[in-house]
Formats: sequence, C-alpha cells, structure tokens
Amino acid sequence: MALANIQLTQKDIFEKNFKTGMRGYNQDEVDEYLDKIIQDYETFQKEIDRLKSENERLRQQQSSNDTTRSSRSVQQPKEQAPQPAAPVRERETQMNHQVNYDILKRLSNLEKAVFGKKFAENDV
Repeated sequence: MALANIQLTQKDIFEKNFKTGMRGYNQDEVDEYLDKIIQDYETFQKEIDRLKSENERLRQQQSSNDTTRSSRSVQQPKEQAPQPAAPVRERETQMNHQVNYDILKRLSNLEKAVFGKKFAENDV
C-alpha cells in the first residue's frame, strides 16, 4: 500500500458535509458511519507509526549485529572455518532415494487395491 495514494485524512472525513435532499440519507446514520471510519483511520495511523518505529529499530539492530559479526569473523583464524559436510549430503541423498522408492511402492499397492486386477494386468 503506497501512502502517497491515500486521498482522505481523518480531518477530511470529519469535516465532510453532505448535501441533503428530500429523500436524502439519514444524517445521524451517516455521521455514525463516518465516526467509525475516522476511528479506523486513527487505528491504522497508529499501527503505521508503530511499524515504522519497529522497522527502524530492527534495521539498527541488524546493522549492529552485522558490525559485530564482521568483527568476530576478522578475529577468528581461517583454520576454524566450517568444512562442507559431503558425507552427510550423500547419506541424505541416499535416504531420499529410499523414501521415494518406498512411496512409489506404497502407491503401486494402493492402486492395485483400489483398481483391482485389471490395473495390475495392464501395468505388467
């Protein structure tokens, strides 16, 4: 939501006067509805202000964390850099293949149970 596209403010809504006609709207009902809109606008504005301040706080926190992290990485010797875990990745890949095979086997059994012998004969 772009704030530049907002056309009305709380004050604009509050100060709006509607022309009345012979069969016009009930002024009390319109006023009550506009009061609700004004309250919503106030709530939205407070929430926007709160989020802006939280956003700024988080940016400052991130900036300080980045500064701290970069100073720590400079202090650590390069020998302690984490090594890639190739054997772990290999095991995960093998396990994924086993899981995929198990799923295909279960699916095949389920199809046989649901569709019966006709499906099993066509499958072979």
